[in-house]
Amino acid sequence: MIYLMAIAGLALLLLTGDLLVRGAVGVACRLGIPPLVIGLTIVAFGTSAPELMICIQAALAGSPGIAIGNVVGSNIANVFLVLGIPAMIYPIACNQPRVLQNALMMLAASFVFAGLAYTGQFSFAEGAFLMALVFAFLWYSAKGSRQAGVSDEELLEVDGVSATPHSLPMALALILAGLVGLPLGAHLLISGATEIAREFQVGEEVIGLSMVAIGTSLPELATTLAAAFRRHCDVAIGNVIGSNVFNLLAIMGATAMVAPVPVPAGFLVLDIWVMIFAAIILLPFILRNGRINLPVGVLFMVAYISYLVFIFYDGRKMMMAIG
Repeated sequence: MIYLMAIAGLALLLLTGDLLVRGAVGVACRLGIPPLVIGLTIVAFGTSAPELMICIQAALAGSPGIAIGNVVGSNIANVFLVLGIPAMIYPIACNQPRVLQNALMMLAASFVFAGLAYTGQFSFAEGAFLMALVFAFLWYSAKGSRQAGVSDEELLEVDGVSATPHSLPMALALILAGLVGLPLGAHLLISGATEIAREFQVGEEVIGLSMVAIGTSLPELATTLAAAFRRHCDVAIGNVIGSNVFNLLAIMGATAMVAPVPVPAGFLVLDIWVMIFAAIILLPFILRNGRINLPVGVLFMVAYISYLVFIFYDGRKMMMAIG
């Protein structure tokens, strides 16, 4: 039953999150908002709505391990899983315009996140600071997109938004469905994940780093896999970098402004450093304008599976020692 609850919650989150994005984009288009602004704000925040709802509900429910695990685990999964599996199908190019600058921003955001984590808690002030960095990143991205000549249509296509409603009532209905379904889906997933953690005798942070993180990375994985089968993976690494920056700054920033998020000690020992390593490992490919190909994809998957096995074994061992 708990597995069905978690799966139903995840499915509801992904479905209603997609409805919210499509509805919001439809309303924005009807109101004459430029597509560039839509892509950098509504789409960027809307596609992160499931992660945001999970983190906020987990923090309010007193499960900070799930909240932080979702952010850190998603960033790890985005590199090793979301890039690893498609790379085994078709090589992923690392030569997008401005990808190096954005990769360096992701690395800087990772170190800022780690530094704040070492204070022991993400408070309201730290959350506000992270949100300020989000808006700085959005401004920089908007400026860079215009200078690089990225079209509005390309920007929306990168984020995978299609089939948006043309009528205002339908767009509003999709937004309403998203706003109603997201909290319900998050509640089901958090409740199920907490019970699964108890059943497996592991900490909630392990479930956040694994099951919840992989679940919320499924849209990125599906988009990248579809691109790989079409032999068109040019946007994959840019999507991963953008998603990781938003996870670190917007998701944790907004969550901390709603409720303080204590940092479990285990994150400071291993998981945050694995996340930083995942950000660093992309730099050699980007600097050489190289490709993440089949052998690299296999190595990424081996590294990710090894990490999951270790955190489950270590988490179970710690829980048995406590018990």
